[in-house]
Amino acid sequence: MSGSQGPEEGTPEYDWLYGNRAEAGDDRTRMLPNLAPEPEPVPEPEPTRSRRWRPRGFRLVKFALFGWLVFLIAVPWWAWTRIATVDAEPAGARPAEQDGTTYVLVGSDSRAGLTRRERRELGTGDAGGQRTDTIMLLHIGSGPNLLLSIPRDSLVDVPGYGRTKINAAYAYGGPKLLVRTLEQNTGIRIDDYVEIGLGGLVRVVDAVGGIEICPRRKMVDPLANLDIARGCQQANGATALGYARSRHTATLGDIDRARRQREVVSAVGAKAASPWSVLNPVRYVRLAGAGSESFVIGDQTGPVDLARFAWAMTRVSGESGLTCGVPIADLRVTWDSDRSARMFQHIIEDDTEGIARSLCTPSGLER
Repeated sequence: MSGSQGPEEGTPEYDWLYGNRAEAGDDRTRMLPNLAPEPEPVPEPEPTRSRRWRPRGFRLVKFALFGWLVFLIAVPWWAWTRIATVDAEPAGARPAEQDGTTYVLVGSDSRAGLTRRERRELGTGDAGGQRTDTIMLLHIGSGPNLLLSIPRDSLVDVPGYGRTKINAAYAYGGPKLLVRTLEQNTGIRIDDYVEIGLGGLVRVVDAVGGIEICPRRKMVDPLANLDIARGCQQANGATALGYARSRHTATLGDIDRARRQREVVSAVGAKAASPWSVLNPVRYVRLAGAGSESFVIGDQTGPVDLARFAWAMTRVSGESGLTCGVPIADLRVTWDSDRSARMFQHIIEDDTEGIARSLCTPSGLER
């Protein structure tokens, strides 16, 4: 056998180890095949829905807010179901529908609901019958809210009774005749009727926690149980009633009283609209209860109409509103035919923005 020889014939080749060189060429660095089985893929875990953590306190807050909302809605509705109504819509021809809304606010001298002791403490006396101590027109619309006092001694034509004091219309024919008298003498259509008695004013003022009044002089009037100093001060219901009713402590008499009545009404509205009236549940319930017991409204006046009235009464002073006396010519009280006609026309046309200062004065007298 000669030196180095290739594999003998018949000797199996080692292609299984080195690979087939014919197929692999001279690449001797070929790696052994990976005979280990490939690992099966591991399935990814399904995503789990994370639970949002909500503290128990958050649920309690939501429940409390819902309960408070129900309370805020339920109390006015309860009060609405208790309020008294009256037919105040006159029959016959009336002014046509007008832009804006005009309410008549009547403060009657009714002693109904007052005990003998309350009449004595409030200085109301025991007078029979029923007349109107206060008559105001509240107009709301495109311009500033307008609160217009009509003194009860105003001399006007009362349908069926001739020329007499305007408060006699209520005594003769109740709300219907009063509304008819106002419409006939002003040309303004009265949309809604709201009335409050003497005891009602006391209850409402006390329900809001009292109001601020600012008498211009010391006022002593035994007939109204009134004895107060000059200057701004807090007043409870009894004092506010005496302040609004007194006729014997000012040279302008009924004219100055009408100005003080607007002051009291505006102060009640401003106090009722304060956030504390809503945030304080006791005051909220007392105010709603006092309102339902104190007011009488026209049977055509709905809850939305009454709510608009209440809101408007909070915006009748300062830049948001006007408070005026009906233009008068003298202290008897005779309306100034020219100035009052212009004032009424502004209301008819829903143009309170155009009312000049010479028409809107506290007493109604020309500046």
